[in-house]
Amino acid sequence: MLEDFERTRIASFFARIVDHNKAAPETPDPHVSTVAVTHVLAGQLFFLHAVAALSDLRAVLPKPRSVDPEAAREAAELWQVDELDRATFATAEHALAYLESRTPDERVVLLDVGGYFAPSLDEVCAGFSGQILGVVEGTENGHRRYLARDELPCPVYSVARSPLKDPEDYLVGQSVVFSTEALIRARGDLLYGLGAAVLGFGKLGSSVARMLHSRGIQVTVFDIDPVKRAQALAQGFTTVSTLDKALYGAGIVVCATGNRALGPDDFPRVGNGAYIASVTSSDDELRLDGLGELYNREAVGEGITRYARTGHYFYVLNDGNAVNFLHGANSGAFIYLVQAEILAAAARLMRLSHEPDLHELPDDVREQVAAIWLEFFNAPG
Repeated sequence: MLEDFERTRIASFFARIVDHNKAAPETPDPHVSTVAVTHVLAGQLFFLHAVAALSDLRAVLPKPRSVDPEAAREAAELWQVDELDRATFATAEHALAYLESRTPDERVVLLDVGGYFAPSLDEVCAGFSGQILGVVEGTENGHRRYLARDELPCPVYSVARSPLKDPEDYLVGQSVVFSTEALIRARGDLLYGLGAAVLGFGKLGSSVARMLHSRGIQVTVFDIDPVKRAQALAQGFTTVSTLDKALYGAGIVVCATGNRALGPDDFPRVGNGAYIASVTSSDDELRLDGLGELYNREAVGEGITRYARTGHYFYVLNDGNAVNFLHGANSGAFIYLVQAEILAAAARLMRLSHEPDLHELPDDVREQVAAIWLEFFNAPG
């Protein structure tokens, strides 16, 4: 729980960020609405308050399995909170019906975490009664979903690969390892001697790999991108060119691809007794839904599920969702740095015309965000 002075500091930081963006050369239109896909966790409602101060926050869509009940209750008292389901936005009919029910005839900025709006964005932009000014995406998985499109019907700002996100990614990697170890110890096992396979060597995967290595764990890295494998090799990790080789003998499998790490055909190749952890949502990294007919599923502890069939068994941590959410997923004040960049990107969509393309914030805007953040959160001296 945050102390009063900490809450005051965070609120003051976001107030400065909002004021700074409202004081920009072209003031954001006060009538712009927002719909926000977001984590609703303890201590993160400051960001939603800032969104509401910058725009008319018309709906909050909490990321599934990334919700703190108390934070969700507080959010529901202030804003419209709806259930988030990928199926809602996977088809144009459902996506349009939802937006028309929340923001009819309005100018709207969509805040996304995971590319939820990507599948039906063309139809939404063309058929919506108002105007979609653009999207702000905060994750690598979502970045890839928008990047995979041949053309974009509206501007999309991504902060997923921003240098301001590097500190958060590093700390998330640490928290993933912390939570993985905590669950393994809860079963009476230890990390040591198990050997780890890290699937994906992006920002999060590389952080996880370095953290595991620092704990004395032998780490094997697999990434479909040979450039990433070369980078992993240069950093001292064992690398392999196929998923089968990565899974062979691994006692811990950490999925950090931002795409789809393991499907139904891959699980039989997971080693007996191995622990599988993910850095993001199960619907992004794992295909567990197809295992029901092949494996018996049994909860064997808080956050630990055993999948077993004759001659083979393995453990899945936190039902395949981001394992660090079991322990708060805390990245400290660095999350506010990323959220401030999201606010700055949203403000630019509100006041400036953009080509329908994938955009990043200019360096000078990032520098301004970082400078304000340092004023509030830099350690004394």
